[in-house]
Amino acid sequence: MNIILLGPPGAGKGTQAAHICEKFNIPQISTGDMLRAAVNAGSPIGLEAKKTIDAGNLVSDELIISLVKERIHLPDCHNGYLLDGFPRTINQANALKLEGIKINYCVEVKVPDDDIVERMSGRRVHLSSGRTYHIKFNPPQEPNKDDITGGDLIQRVDDNEEIVRGRLKIYHKQTEPLVKYYRTDADNPETGTKFIAINGVGTLEEVKDRISTALVS
Repeated sequence: MNIILLGPPGAGKGTQAAHICEKFNIPQISTGDMLRAAVNAGSPIGLEAKKTIDAGNLVSDELIISLVKERIHLPDCHNGYLLDGFPRTINQANALKLEGIKINYCVEVKVPDDDIVERMSGRRVHLSSGRTYHIKFNPPQEPNKDDITGGDLIQRVDDNEEIVRGRLKIYHKQTEPLVKYYRTDADNPETGTKFIAINGVGTLEEVKDRISTALVS
């Protein structure tokens, strides 16, 4: 079961990815983690990546694909894997296909922009403890105060509505075309990729159950 999980920032992909990996006993493969591991290990790919990063350049799709190929041949990928953060573009998706890296399922978690903005802009954090609240869904007992210490709650810069909408705009422009790509790809019997669109509005448990049901059906 080789899976790609798509969805906008704030859609809850991280939580759902962890559930999928636990349920189906597959690793979550993060390209960022792979890069750091390869650099730290001093592997040939890692050394090449380090040169690129140290020069202030973006790591090429070819290098990322090499990392993915190397990673998915490790024993823990025997039952499959979930790709985290890759592919992000159609060029990267095509590169996976050209390298013969088969994707069985593309799961899209669908959440309207306004719901994402409400989720993220309403978050408040107690910095010293990491406790999080939401002004609507999980409000503190006293507005803008931590329930335990009474300390101030803050809104992270990344949760500002303007920044959230900017991130969503980038997602729609750069990554959302992958949704169309994999919808179309699902019609090709040779690739075998199954496209699944999941309603991401609801509780974490509700969304988790929707994904689990779709993947085992």
